[in-house]
Amino acid sequence: MGYDAGSYDVIVVGAGHAGCESALAAARMGCRTLMITINLDMVAFMPCNPSIGGPAKGHVVREVDALGGEMGRNIDKTFIQMRMLNTGKGPAVHALRAQADKFSYQHTMKEAMEKEPNLTMRQGMVEELIVENGKCVGVVAQTGAEYRAKAVVLTTGTYLRGKIIMGELMYESGPNNQQPSVKLSQNLKELGFDLVRFKTGTPPRVHKDSIDFSQTEIQPGDDKPKFFSYETKSSDNEQLPCWLTYTSTETHDIINANLHRAPMFSGVIEGTGPRYCPSIEDKIVRFADKPKHQIFLEPEGKNTSEYYVQGFSTSMPEDVQLKMLRSVPGLQNAEIMRNGYAIEYDAVVPTQLWPSLETKRLPGLFTAGQINGTSGYEEAAGQGIMAGINAARKVQGKEPVILDRSQGYIGVLIDDLVTKGTNEPYRLLTSRAEYRLLLRHDNADLRLTPIGYEIGLITQERYNQFLDKREKVEREIERLRETKVRPSEINPLLESIGSAPIQDGSNLLTILRRPEVSYTHVGNSYPSDLELDEEMKEQVEIQIKYAGYIEKQLLHVEKLQKMEKKKIPTNIKYEEIQGLAMEARQKLAKIRPISIGQASRIGGVTPADISILLVYLEHYNRVTAAGG
Repeated sequence: MGYDAGSYDVIVVGAGHAGCESALAAARMGCRTLMITINLDMVAFMPCNPSIGGPAKGHVVREVDALGGEMGRNIDKTFIQMRMLNTGKGPAVHALRAQADKFSYQHTMKEAMEKEPNLTMRQGMVEELIVENGKCVGVVAQTGAEYRAKAVVLTTGTYLRGKIIMGELMYESGPNNQQPSVKLSQNLKELGFDLVRFKTGTPPRVHKDSIDFSQTEIQPGDDKPKFFSYETKSSDNEQLPCWLTYTSTETHDIINANLHRAPMFSGVIEGTGPRYCPSIEDKIVRFADKPKHQIFLEPEGKNTSEYYVQGFSTSMPEDVQLKMLRSVPGLQNAEIMRNGYAIEYDAVVPTQLWPSLETKRLPGLFTAGQINGTSGYEEAAGQGIMAGINAARKVQGKEPVILDRSQGYIGVLIDDLVTKGTNEPYRLLTSRAEYRLLLRHDNADLRLTPIGYEIGLITQERYNQFLDKREKVEREIERLRETKVRPSEINPLLESIGSAPIQDGSNLLTILRRPEVSYTHVGNSYPSDLELDEEMKEQVEIQIKYAGYIEKQLLHVEKLQKMEKKKIPTNIKYEEIQGLAMEARQKLAKIRPISIGQASRIGGVTPADISILLVYLEHYNRVTAAGG
C-alpha cells in the first residue's frame, strides 16, 4: 500500500543534465519542487565524455546560461581545459568546448541544487505515474511513497529498461552499472505512449601511467580562455592538456577479425545507435577506405588517473578491447580501468509532445533529455530548462515559453523533435539551424536574456548589466557611423595593415567593414569614450562586418514569424478538410501543429496542403468569430 509522502508544485524525476536544469528552473521561478532520482551520488554525472560544448552544443550551453540556467556557470567553475574551436572560420561556427573535472562538476552542481531554497532532493526509484481525470498528478516510488504535484517532468536519460552490452555479455543496468528503471517504462506503455529502443556507447578508460605520451601530440587549452557563462569574468583554474593519437592498420585488422563477436553486427543490439557518434567498429566498417581515425586522450579530472579514450567507443568483448587499445600508438601498454560498453534504453517518440515539451496524451506530464530521443549533455540541458520553465508556467496558469528556430539552437532542437521526430539518437549540428548567423555563440544574451528576465530566472542586477552592454554596443556602432575620416588621416593606418587607401572621405563604420580591418585597429586610432570590455568590442565588430548577411537572414525570419503567428486551434479535425492529401491529413492529425509555420515543416505536408489549410483556417476563424 502506498502512503502520502507530500505535495509539491513540480516533481522532476531524474538528476542528469536535463533534470538539474528542470528542477532549478522550476524552483527559481517560485515553485515548490521535488527532484527524485535513483542515486543522489549520480547528480549531473557524466557517463560518457568528460566535456561540455563543441559545435552547436556549446551554443546551447550559452543559451541555457542566457535564460538563467546553471550548466555554463558550473562548467566555468570546474573546467580543466577550455578551447574555442573553429576560430579560423566565421563567428557563426565559433564554438567553445571545455574539458570538465567530472567529479568536481558533479559535486558543484549538487551543491548548487542543495542550496536552492525551493528545491527538495530525494533518493528513490519512481515506478509509476499517478493519473486522475486524464491528468498526471504525481508519482509513486518503489517504497510506496506517493508524491503529488501539479506538473511532473520525466528526465530519465538512458535508465528506462537500460541494458549494458559488451561482446557476449549482457545485463540489465543503467549507465556505469547503476540500477535501471524497468517499471516506469512499462507504466508509460500501459498509459499508451509509443516507445522506441535506442542505444549509445562509451569508450574504455585507461590508467594515465600506462600511456606513453611521447608517441602522442599535445593539445593544450587556450592561453586566454573564454567562458560559457555571461557571469564569469575570470578564472584561475589550472588547465591540463589533452593528447592526440590515431588508430593503426593493426587496430583495423583486429576489429575486422573480431566483427563476428561485435554486438553491433551480430544482431544482439536491437537499438538504433547515434549516426554522428559511431563506435570504433562501426567507423572501421563504414569508412573502410580511411587508413586511420583520430583518438583523443582526455583526463577525467585533476585528482584521478583515469583517461577517457575519445573516439574509441566500443561494445566489443573485454579481451578484444584490450588488443584494440594496445594497437594504438601511445597505448601499447595501456591498462584498462573501465571497459567500454553499449547501452540500450527506451525513449519516448517525441512527436507525442507539444513544443512546450508537455505530452499530448497526458496533460501535466513533461519529458526532457535522452528520454526524448536526443544524445548529449547539452541537448539534455537545453530541453531540461525549457521543460522546467513550462512546468512552472503551467502551475502558475501562464502561457508556455516556446522558442522558435530563429531565437535559439534550443528552438531548432525542440522543433525538430516534436515536428519531425527522430529515428536515431538526435544530435544537434550547426547545419540543422537555417539561421545560424543569427544564432551565434557571442549573442545568446541579446537573443534570450530578456526572456530569462521576464520569466524570473535572470536577476535584476544581471539584467541591468545586460542592458548596459546592449546600449554601449549600439552607441559605439552609432559613433563609428558618425565619425568621418579624411584620406590623409586614415590612409597611413590602412597601408600599415595592407588595406587599400581611400580616395574620398569615409566613416569608421565603412572602414571596419573591410575584412582585414579589426575593431582594435580603429579603436586604437580613434578611441571611444565608452568603457567597452572585450565582449562588447567583439559584438560591435561582428554586427558591423556581417550587417548585410544578418539583414538578409532577418528578412527570412520575418516571413517565418508571419507563419508562426498563424495559430492552428488544437481541436481542428483534419479529416474533414476537403482537398488535403491523405498523407497530409494523417501527419497533421498525428503531430497537431500549433502554427502554420510548424505545419509547413512536417515531412509529407506540401505547399499545396498548406494553401488549403490557410483557406480552411480563414473560414474556420470567421465562423468561430461569428459564434458558429
